[in-house]
Amino acid sequence: MQWRVRAIRGATTAGENSVEAIRAAVHELLDELEAHNQLDPDEIVSATFTTTRDLDAIFPAQVARERPHWSNVPLLDVQQMHVEGSLERCIRFLIHFNTPNPNLEIHHPYLQQAKNLRPDWTLASATLTSTSTVQSHLS
Repeated sequence: MQWRVRAIRGATTAGENSVEAIRAAVHELLDELEAHNQLDPDEIVSATFTTTRDLDAIFPAQVARERPHWSNVPLLDVQQMHVEGSLERCIRFLIHFNTPNPNLEIHHPYLQQAKNLRPDWTLASATLTSTSTVQSHLS
């Protein structure tokens, strides 16, 4: 069995620059990540979170570290480069993990206003969900 490093991208937006709003956004994003991916936190190599310059009330990595089994995951927060006119109050992540399955299907969660960042992945997820729903009704 050959292990391989894979990566998952994801993003969301917070409603405001507050501890509560950022915490809720990070939890929603990581809940979506864990619900739709076969991800064991013990196999995560590292997770990098970025935030736009208008979010500074709490570190997203601090929120992630509060989750069960995430206390030993190497986490890092950095500020996303500012581009005029880009999405505001945005939280992104890039998570690298080890897997014995190189063909593992990956769901990249893009939520809230961040859905517009990668409509191709949002559409692919919707298509996958629709296909799965149709197939389950046919079975």
